[in-house]
Amino acid sequence: MRTTLLDVMIARPEDSRAVRSLQRLGAVLFVTVLTIVAAQISIPLPFTPVPFTFQPMVVLVGAAVLGARLGAAAQALYLALGVTGLPVFAASALLPQGAARLLGPTGGYLLAYPIAAFVAGWLAERGFDRRYATAVLAMVCGLAVVFAGGVSWLVLAPLGRSSGWSGALAAGFYPFIAADLLKLLVAAAVMPSLWRLTGGRD
Repeated sequence: MRTTLLDVMIARPEDSRAVRSLQRLGAVLFVTVLTIVAAQISIPLPFTPVPFTFQPMVVLVGAAVLGARLGAAAQALYLALGVTGLPVFAASALLPQGAARLLGPTGGYLLAYPIAAFVAGWLAERGFDRRYATAVLAMVCGLAVVFAGGVSWLVLAPLGRSSGWSGALAAGFYPFIAADLLKLLVAAAVMPSLWRLTGGRD
């Protein structure tokens, strides 16, 4: 059986299966809320319709804690809340809240979140999050999914069709990759530290 950090944190013999299910649900909701909060901390950039946010790191760290299925579920719930019109997406003077946001230039990034979470969580379930170097690798794989989805969608969106792959990379990859990799290097240190605190690293 694959073990996640969440499994270790809720592994109390006295708890029933129902209690553990509620704990998992609470953890999923918590990561969803963190994703919403991270979306509100956004910095618009004048040369691209894609804002700078901390969401990718929340997606990846949350998935490492929850595992593949629950990590993906947390992000799917985030998207579902956004589609209903709740103001969970990053604030924007140009891009509306609601389902239309997924059709805009940032839609590819948003739709990639559940997939990226599944990838990072799948690797975490196999122990990648227990050592710093492999935690970095797991998160790089997840981040690659986010950028692949985002840049590919920019090519399909009106901005991308007018400027092709070079324009999409200039708008959605080059301005963000250095900062995201730096955040990733910091975030990857969280998981081995948490494993040491729980005593379940090895």
